[in-house]
Amino acid sequence: MTQLRVGIIGCGNVFPMHAASVVAREDAELVAVCDIKKDRADQKAELYQCRAYYDYLEMFAQENLDVIHICLPHHLHAPVAIEAAKHKIHVMTEKPMAIHYQDAVDMIDAAKEAGVTLGVIFQNRYNPGSRLIKRMLENGELGAIKSGKLSVTWDRSDQYYLQSDWKGTWDKEGGGVVIDQAIHTLDLMRWFVDSDLKYVDASISNRAHEIIEVEDAAEGVIAYQNGVVTAFHAINYYTYDAPVEIELHCENGIAKMLADQATVTLNNGQTFIADNNPLETFTYEDGVKGYWGVSHVKQINNFYDTLSGKAVLDIPAEEALKTQQMINAIYQSGKEKRRINFNRESD
Repeated sequence: MTQLRVGIIGCGNVFPMHAASVVAREDAELVAVCDIKKDRADQKAELYQCRAYYDYLEMFAQENLDVIHICLPHHLHAPVAIEAAKHKIHVMTEKPMAIHYQDAVDMIDAAKEAGVTLGVIFQNRYNPGSRLIKRMLENGELGAIKSGKLSVTWDRSDQYYLQSDWKGTWDKEGGGVVIDQAIHTLDLMRWFVDSDLKYVDASISNRAHEIIEVEDAAEGVIAYQNGVVTAFHAINYYTYDAPVEIELHCENGIAKMLADQATVTLNNGQTFIADNNPLETFTYEDGVKGYWGVSHVKQINNFYDTLSGKAVLDIPAEEALKTQQMINAIYQSGKEKRRINFNRESD
């Protein structure tokens, strides 16, 4: 079996989810890792028995890579992905695609021109609860969505931000609670509604942090072309990471998510529940937080199965771009203190 030569750029907190997922596959070989922090690159290279680089351009020049995984600060996702495309390298990047919408568009254009595949991590779409709600929406059991709401109340203290040289900044992280913590939940809501944006009307503020530039609170309305109006509330100054909440009020019932568990209660009294299977596990690395679950490896497996022609990409870059557009609209609305309207796209 021909093995794809894989490199991972960025050896921080999310690195284990990508590295362990790659080495578990028979059709992929992790040949190199890269980080500007030499000690981190060296430690991961020793752990995974591969070569360490401190400059990704040198890695591109030396390793004849087929695939890279981008686990870098947000502002580096676009330039690294575009450079990889120029080298005919397939890309799997962590969320968000980029900080700016146009950068995300440029990533897609570069991948298309080079004929390479670009994937973006939104692993929560693979949770059993998410899949249950999506399936019952698609098969009509829930009927049309009438409205929706979501809440993300997590804890990211000043101490958390002090441990990073890029988080909490507009130029490197691109925002705060919206682009980093709430983005997954906002993506799920947009995926459930499955319609283009009509308008976004939001407010953002920093209410409880002393050392960051970006927002720690955001709320607002996201309206879609199909008539659905959803509300969102996100903060990262709570005292713990409370379970994420999503509720959809539908014609035939109500769908609720609390953390990863979904409960769908139909008007006829039927109830359906889906949650993570405790027997479905995957070991990333010693010491990795348990809440990562198995969804990362599921999405990464789909990406590699797509490269080998055995699957279709579940979350193509064009799909991730829609979430990027929504995130950027929240920031534009919050900064300019006005509603951001979108024209209906022609059929």
